[in-house]
Amino acid sequence: MKIFIASPLGFAESSRAFMVVLSEKLRESGLEPVNPWDASADLEEELYQADLISGRDARQQKLNQISLLIAERNAYLLKSCDAVLAVLDGCDVDSGTASEIGYAFGLGGKVINGYRGDFRQSGENDGVQVNLQVQYWIERSGGAIVCSLNDIGKLDFGKKD
Repeated sequence: MKIFIASPLGFAESSRAFMVVLSEKLRESGLEPVNPWDASADLEEELYQADLISGRDARQQKLNQISLLIAERNAYLLKSCDAVLAVLDGCDVDSGTASEIGYAFGLGGKVINGYRGDFRQSGENDGVQVNLQVQYWIERSGGAIVCSLNDIGKLDFGKKD
């Protein structure tokens, strides 16, 4: 069973190693992690090179082209996976992660689970752990939000082959 890892963890050097930890937790449960950051690793150098283009219009056009390619790959990966594990840490859920949650829900039939190891309050009120709409999509899909790495193995991602 393939699990898409939705997260902002690839943006910062300080959090990249945590993606490996999440992948290992999923493998320990007999699941196959799909990390979109790995799928776009080949484009990191292209982004760096595009950012060096001196002409503003040419730079923006190249960066837009690469960005759309990354988004297209993420959409393809989300469609090809059976379920989602979303990292919900931060003062507010990362906008790209929230978008991937909504897209996965819209595809239908995918259980979306969340991991929030961040102890700060993030929801609109005491009744929700994170943004109420994000939590709604997760729970409505049949998923849940856990607050411990050890609980990831207890999550139900739907039927296993």
